[in-house]
Amino acid sequence: MSAAYKLLGSREDLPAHSDKESTTSDASSATIGRSSESPTINSPPVPLAIKSRILMLTSRGVSHRHRHLLADLNSLLPHTYKDTKLDTKSSNNYNSALNALAELHSCNYIFFLEARKHGQDLYLWLAKAPNGPTVKFSVSNVHTMGELGFGGNCLKGGRGVVVFDKSFEDAEFSGGQEHKGLVREILRGVFCVPQRGVRGKKPFVDRITGVFGLDGKIWIRVYEIREVGKESEGGDRSSTDVSLVEIGPRFVLTPIVILEGSFGGPVIYDNKEFVSPNQVRSEVRLKKAGRHIRRTDDKKERVVKRGALGLDSRGRRKQNPLDNHVLFK
Repeated sequence: MSAAYKLLGSREDLPAHSDKESTTSDASSATIGRSSESPTINSPPVPLAIKSRILMLTSRGVSHRHRHLLADLNSLLPHTYKDTKLDTKSSNNYNSALNALAELHSCNYIFFLEARKHGQDLYLWLAKAPNGPTVKFSVSNVHTMGELGFGGNCLKGGRGVVVFDKSFEDAEFSGGQEHKGLVREILRGVFCVPQRGVRGKKPFVDRITGVFGLDGKIWIRVYEIREVGKESEGGDRSSTDVSLVEIGPRFVLTPIVILEGSFGGPVIYDNKEFVSPNQVRSEVRLKKAGRHIRRTDDKKERVVKRGALGLDSRGRRKQNPLDNHVLFK
């Protein structure tokens, strides 16, 4: 208390204008402090950019071509995280396992390759974690970078331009094709590299990812943007020639179903025209079996006809002991 009374007494001994100056100086310092903390008070807040990261993994039973496809896409997209194989034998566990892995590695997209029938069939699940939606594709005509020996080359860590053809734009105004808009947004979120927040990203664009819709399927091709300088008559390179060279990989996607949630929920879209690879193989087996049955029936019919005509297995007439050439030798 004595220290407080001494402080008050010292303030009363000061001249009157000192109090005003102190108050003005305190007010000005407070104003400066507020201005330094928030220089633009009336400006609207800048929204934070949502970081996009993709979790890439496969199931058990994939072939070497499927592994190389995943490795090629992982090298092309710098905002991916490649995980080990998902060790689960039932598709009912995808909801809990994959969403937990996406949350663990801070990923908001899931790129999951599922192999069935010992690697004969390949399915692709693209999901927006953790609330969905989820699109299931059937993958066919897979060709990796090293398989066909593409002539193009691409620098690692660069960004690419994703181009969709007019079929995705016209689908918004046509009946029965509204699901293409959702598929386009999912593919855009996976193949488009964000401008910021990506580790190891290089500040250049050197490739184009083409997404083409034809015959109810989605064809994906990757090209390199190659620029070659043209030499003028004086020897100066005043202009450049831009061309596209395919670098791979290439594959075809056939949409099967679209789910509302992440690996679960009600079905939004169901492709009625999709034919399962199991059904295709079953029809091929039945066709081969029918061909074998027809050959067996034809063989039996030939044996009956030869017996009726008195011919042996070589088509020769059997000798009758009462024939003239047998009796009068």
